[in-house]
Amino acid sequence: MSNTYHKSIALLCERLANADAVLVGAGAGLSTSAGFTYAGERFQTVFGDFIEQYGFTDMYTAGFYPFATLEERWAFWSRFIWCNRYEDAPKDTYDKLLRLVAEKECFAITTNVDHCFQKAGWDKNRLFYTQGDYGLWQCSKPCHSKTYDNYETVKRMVEQQRNMRVPSDLVPYCPVCGEPMAMNLRADDTFVEDAGWTAAARRYQEFLETYANTRIVYLELGVGGNTPSIIKYPFWQLTAANEQATYACINYGEAVAPSQIAQRSITIDADIDAVLDDLLREKGDA
Repeated sequence: MSNTYHKSIALLCERLANADAVLVGAGAGLSTSAGFTYAGERFQTVFGDFIEQYGFTDMYTAGFYPFATLEERWAFWSRFIWCNRYEDAPKDTYDKLLRLVAEKECFAITTNVDHCFQKAGWDKNRLFYTQGDYGLWQCSKPCHSKTYDNYETVKRMVEQQRNMRVPSDLVPYCPVCGEPMAMNLRADDTFVEDAGWTAAARRYQEFLETYANTRIVYLELGVGGNTPSIIKYPFWQLTAANEQATYACINYGEAVAPSQIAQRSITIDADIDAVLDDLLREKGDA
């Protein structure tokens, strides 16, 4: 690694050590670094029959396919949910992140919907999943603002599906209006912001207000260009408004900061999991 990289690691470790608080903003790149890849060998192992039938190239685009029956749709989605929500990530990246910031007042906002933060031991009251959760269903209509845990039914779907179809009696329907259930994912204006989502949004806002004028580190991890208005742009604006703040961006291939806050920014273009290893080593917690 270059001398610049090692200086960035040392500087970020110092800023984290001296920080009054740390706000983590996590995008898809963090889970990708943890091994939750949506293409390649992992995709082929789980969805080989769907790939052969439909020519799918990755999990993400396959999720938009208009399956002819609900039985086939839920055969696909139950596997998708199981491998991306209920199975553990191949790497302990989220555990490393918690070790890095556990001693600080911290909060995490994420566009990821795979529950990796909580599985790693993060306090759920310090988390804001803005885009939903693979572990929740909602009415597709939606006729009411409630979500439903899907673990037990998804487990049975995975175990009992045959020929890329789940048994008809496992297809979920809304208990209120009878319409088919849908994933609680922010794909359009039908997304349900339930009581848990609303409470998390309030706690996030309270954290922002509490530490707005302190030595806070805005630690952005793996945030791409799909939804920059949720994490990236607000982090830039918050840093610009607070001369004591530090903006840190770790993102393989996309580590940038605007010129207005360049003097208080640390950008590291490298794999997040490897960077966390180096930060923990620098901290003396390897």
